[in-house]
Amino acid sequence: MFESRRNRVPLTWRWLAGALALLVCASGWAQAPLHAGYAKAGYEYFVAGDVAAKTPGKTSPGLLLMGGGRNIEAAFQWFVAQAGHGHIVILRASGDDELQNWIYRDVGGVASVQTLIFHARQPASDPRVLAIVKRADGIFIAGGDQANYVRFWKGTPLNDLLNAHIRAGKPIGGTSAGLAVLGQWGYGALDGGSITSQEALRDPDGPAVTLVDHFIDAPLLQGTLTDTHFVQRKRLGRLLVFVARTAKDQHTAAVTGLGVDQDSALLVEANGNARFVSWHPDGHAWIVVPEKLREVERTGGRAALDAYLKDRVVNGKPLDVPGFIVTGISTASHLTLPTYEVADPSFRVRIDVHDGKPVEQSLQGHVPDALSE
Repeated sequence: MFESRRNRVPLTWRWLAGALALLVCASGWAQAPLHAGYAKAGYEYFVAGDVAAKTPGKTSPGLLLMGGGRNIEAAFQWFVAQAGHGHIVILRASGDDELQNWIYRDVGGVASVQTLIFHARQPASDPRVLAIVKRADGIFIAGGDQANYVRFWKGTPLNDLLNAHIRAGKPIGGTSAGLAVLGQWGYGALDGGSITSQEALRDPDGPAVTLVDHFIDAPLLQGTLTDTHFVQRKRLGRLLVFVARTAKDQHTAAVTGLGVDQDSALLVEANGNARFVSWHPDGHAWIVVPEKLREVERTGGRAALDAYLKDRVVNGKPLDVPGFIVTGISTASHLTLPTYEVADPSFRVRIDVHDGKPVEQSLQGHVPDALSE
């Protein structure tokens, strides 16, 4: 049975919560948990399907890494299968239940889909919220503003449950802001805006480059920093900065940038094998490796790397780091995580950044423009 948006309750109408819950059950819209429609301060709750149903299949690990934009039905069909056709929980900090309803109605093959919309940090410790997340067979983090995810979830019991979900061998995914927080490191956008490539290149160690770690722990994304809406918002320049800044902050060049184009996704199996799908015939995922920095660390250790970066990633000065290798993943490519081994890449390019200006040298194939503003 399908439950419409009518179960949504404004947060101020607490006195209607009990009556509405009875109405939901009596109407037959859905078989929902007892607290469906409960107007809990700080979050909203939606459901489609039967949350009490037994999970039909077996769950399998997996990562659904989406670059934002349009949903891809084949990608969600794969994700639902990884979740054993059971119970999907969507986490977000803005928006509504549209994605939930689309998955339940159009993708199908799932016992239930639930949505939790956070408006504060407190619900990340709420027993009702935690019980829903704990039972999830698959968790998907929607788009929005990743700063809210950091502020609302990081260091909370919900944060612990997300990592326990991954350790239990269940799939997790994210799109746009949701993908931005899945890597070992992420751009938190904590200064109230979304930094552009040109801004980041001009001031790579400035206060607007807000990087976050110790959040979500997905083993296949160890050493990875993600970015989204990639070509469409010309984000290669800022991902170069994020990689160099992380190398400086973490005292290691074992950092890989992963960008995903809008309307596209990487589907990563338990063994790390990844395939790329996209609405665009020229869509890509982008792998950024700081090869020069790795060479410095290989030959001289972390002390040499720190010395090398000291005058190259500086507050108030443009980035000055050469030797990034950027590789394109298309629908014809094969990628393996976390080693980032690539078969049949679409393109490879070397980028040297001097005085905040990236210079490309094509090593293989045609490179889409992801640098210009």
